[in-house]
Amino acid sequence: MATTPTVDSCCKSPGQRLREALAELVRQQASGSTSQAPTATALCELAGISRNALYRYHSDVLEELHKIQQQRHRDPGPAKQKLQQLRDENENLRHQTAMLAALVDHYFAAWKETQTLLERRERELAELRRNIKPNLVPIRN
Repeated sequence: MATTPTVDSCCKSPGQRLREALAELVRQQASGSTSQAPTATALCELAGISRNALYRYHSDVLEELHKIQQQRHRDPGPAKQKLQQLRDENENLRHQTAMLAALVDHYFAAWKETQTLLERRERELAELRRNIKPNLVPIRN
Protein backbone atom coordinates (compact mmCIF):
# COMPACT_ATOMS: atom_id res chain seq x y z
CA MET A 1 0.00 0.00 0.00
CA ALA A 2 1.70 3.18 -1.14
CA THR A 3 1.31 6.22 1.05
CA THR A 4 1.56 9.74 -0.19
CA PRO A 5 4.28 11.79 1.43
CA THR A 6 2.93 14.12 4.10
CA VAL A 7 5.96 16.37 4.02
CA ASP A 8 5.52 19.06 1.35
CA SER A 9 7.86 18.01 -1.43
CA CYS A 10 7.50 21.13 -3.55
CA CYS A 11 10.74 23.10 -3.88
CA LYS A 12 12.54 21.24 -1.07
CA SER A 13 15.68 19.20 -1.33
CA PRO A 14 15.58 15.52 -0.34
CA GLY A 15 17.71 16.33 2.70
CA GLN A 16 15.23 18.97 3.88
CA ARG A 17 12.30 16.61 3.33
CA LEU A 18 14.10 13.89 5.31
CA ARG A 19 14.81 16.25 8.23
CA GLU A 20 11.20 17.44 8.29
CA ALA A 21 9.96 13.87 8.10
CA LEU A 22 12.27 12.92 10.98
CA ALA A 23 10.95 15.83 13.04
CA GLU A 24 7.38 14.69 12.25
CA LEU A 25 8.17 11.13 13.36
CA VAL A 26 9.60 12.46 16.62
CA ARG A 27 6.48 14.60 17.16
CA GLN A 28 4.23 11.59 16.53
CA GLN A 29 6.31 9.54 18.95
CA ALA A 30 6.18 12.24 21.64
CA SER A 31 2.43 12.76 21.27
CA GLY A 32 1.80 9.03 21.58
CA SER A 33 -0.09 8.81 18.29
CA THR A 34 2.16 5.91 17.30
CA SER A 35 3.71 3.21 19.44
CA GLN A 36 6.27 2.09 16.85
CA ALA A 37 9.86 3.23 16.87
CA PRO A 38 10.89 5.58 14.06
CA THR A 39 12.35 3.42 11.30
CA ALA A 40 14.22 4.15 8.12
CA THR A 41 11.28 2.79 6.12
CA ALA A 42 8.77 5.06 7.86
CA LEU A 43 11.11 8.01 7.45
CA CYS A 44 11.58 7.40 3.73
CA GLU A 45 7.86 6.88 3.10
CA LEU A 46 7.03 10.11 4.93
CA ALA A 47 9.67 12.09 3.01
CA GLY A 48 9.00 10.45 -0.33
CA ILE A 49 12.66 9.34 -0.65
CA SER A 50 13.98 5.88 -1.43
CA ARG A 51 15.82 3.99 1.27
CA ASN A 52 18.81 3.64 -1.05
CA ALA A 53 19.03 7.44 -1.31
CA LEU A 54 18.82 7.73 2.48
CA TYR A 55 21.66 5.27 3.02
CA ARG A 56 23.79 6.53 0.15
CA TYR A 57 23.46 10.32 0.31
CA HIS A 58 22.04 11.29 3.70
CA SER A 59 24.18 9.62 6.35
CA ASP A 60 23.74 12.63 8.67
CA VAL A 61 19.96 12.11 8.78
CA LEU A 62 20.51 8.40 9.22
CA GLU A 63 22.79 9.07 12.21
CA GLU A 64 20.11 11.27 13.77
CA LEU A 65 17.58 8.50 13.25
CA HIS A 66 19.90 6.02 14.98
CA LYS A 67 20.36 8.41 17.92
CA ILE A 68 16.59 8.74 18.30
CA GLN A 69 16.17 4.96 18.15
CA GLN A 70 18.88 4.44 20.79
CA GLN A 71 17.36 7.12 23.01
CA ARG A 72 14.00 5.35 22.77
CA HIS A 73 15.62 2.13 23.98
CA ARG A 74 17.33 3.91 26.88
CA ASP A 75 14.22 5.90 27.83
CA PRO A 76 11.41 3.37 28.27
CA GLY A 77 7.86 4.52 27.86
CA PRO A 78 5.37 4.70 30.71
CA ALA A 79 4.15 1.14 30.10
CA LYS A 80 7.67 -0.27 30.35
CA GLN A 81 8.38 1.83 33.43
CA LYS A 82 5.20 0.53 35.08
CA LEU A 83 6.13 -3.03 34.11
CA GLN A 84 9.59 -2.61 35.64
CA GLN A 85 8.05 -1.10 38.76
CA LEU A 86 5.70 -4.10 39.09
CA ARG A 87 8.60 -6.51 38.56
CA ASP A 88 10.64 -4.76 41.25
CA GLU A 89 7.65 -4.82 43.60
CA ASN A 90 7.10 -8.52 42.87
CA GLU A 91 10.74 -9.28 43.64
CA ASN A 92 10.48 -7.33 46.90
CA LEU A 93 7.34 -9.28 47.87
CA ARG A 94 9.07 -12.57 47.11
CA HIS A 95 11.96 -11.55 49.34
CA GLN A 96 9.56 -10.59 52.15
CA THR A 97 7.72 -13.91 51.76
CA ALA A 98 10.99 -15.82 52.07
CA MET A 99 11.88 -13.83 55.18
CA LEU A 100 8.46 -14.55 56.72
CA ALA A 101 8.76 -18.25 55.92
CA ALA A 102 12.15 -18.33 57.64
CA LEU A 103 10.66 -16.55 60.65
CA VAL A 104 7.77 -19.04 60.83
CA ASP A 105 10.24 -21.93 60.64
CA HIS A 106 12.31 -20.36 63.43
CA TYR A 107 9.30 -19.91 65.73
CA PHE A 108 8.00 -23.40 64.98
CA ALA A 109 11.38 -24.92 65.88
CA ALA A 110 11.48 -22.85 69.09
CA TRP A 111 7.94 -24.00 69.99
CA LYS A 112 8.84 -27.67 69.39
CA GLU A 113 11.97 -27.32 71.50
CA THR A 114 10.02 -25.65 74.31
CA GLN A 115 7.31 -28.31 74.14
CA THR A 116 9.90 -31.10 74.35
CA LEU A 117 11.62 -29.40 77.28
CA LEU A 118 8.31 -28.91 79.12
CA GLU A 119 7.37 -32.58 78.63
CA ARG A 120 10.76 -33.66 80.00
CA ARG A 121 10.39 -31.38 83.04
CA GLU A 122 6.88 -32.76 83.69
CA ARG A 123 8.24 -36.33 83.58
CA GLU A 124 11.05 -35.40 85.97
CA LEU A 125 8.58 -33.74 88.33
CA ALA A 126 6.29 -36.78 88.23
CA GLU A 127 9.30 -39.01 88.97
CA LEU A 128 10.26 -36.86 91.94
CA ARG A 129 6.72 -36.95 93.28
CA ARG A 130 6.65 -40.75 93.06
CA ASN A 131 10.00 -41.13 94.85
CA ILE A 132 9.33 -38.76 97.72
CA LYS A 133 7.63 -40.34 100.72
CA PRO A 134 5.85 -37.71 102.64
CA ASN A 135 6.67 -37.53 106.35
CA LEU A 136 3.49 -36.94 108.16
CA VAL A 137 3.95 -34.80 111.21
CA PRO A 138 1.21 -34.99 113.78
CA ILE A 139 -0.20 -31.64 114.65
CA ARG A 140 -1.42 -32.67 118.09
CA ASN A 141 0.88 -33.81 120.83
